[in-house]
Amino acid sequence: MLTTIVTLKGQIVIPSKIRRRMNLKKGTKLLVEEKENEIILRPLTRSYFSKMAGQLPTRGKLTEALLRERKDIKLER
Repeated sequence: MLTTIVTLKGQIVIPSKIRRRMNLKKGTKLLVEEKENEIILRPLTRSYFSKMAGQLPTRGKLTEALLRERKDIKLER
């Protein structure tokens, strides 16, 4: 287990061992989540977005409404 300190500005340093293993570079954006008494950091990478996109419903009310509107426009032509 590794530790870090929160600075006066609220910044933390992620230990280099973890940065290398997770391929975190300068400018990498992190998602910060608070769960009960924990702070969870997740890198916002393409693989993360792909994983999250797979969890989203593909057929929602908005999608259906847009498809209906598109169909109506085609019928008017």
